[in-house]
Amino acid sequence: MQADFHDTGIIRAFHAHVYYDPATTRDVAAIVREEAVARFPLRAGRWHDVPVGPHTQAMYQLLFDPAVFASLVPWLMLNRRGLDVLVHPDTGLPRRDHLVHGFWLGRVLPLKAERLPERDD
Repeated sequence: MQADFHDTGIIRAFHAHVYYDPATTRDVAAIVREEAVARFPLRAGRWHDVPVGPHTQAMYQLLFDPAVFASLVPWLMLNRRGLDVLVHPDTGLPRRDHLVHGFWLGRVLPLKAERLPERDD
């Protein structure tokens, strides 16, 4: 039996989408964000207090290099403060990256698959 395997070298970066409720957990999300930015070489995206793109809840994104994965993701596992987080690779295939290759810390939240393109342009 032959299986197709992907080379991990196709991963350009990782994204961690940190979800929050603007009315009740934005302050918690701010603490997690500030601490992550202080501890790790990453880029913090804009606050989205309303759902945007495929995301059905308020969130911000942390963008980081593959070399940071082994330290940042365990830190998020232990320090997400009850927030839900989607971690996924950026391989240039957004739909697949979010829906197939990603994993959740906390609850699995719905995503609007139709809002995700198959490929980056």
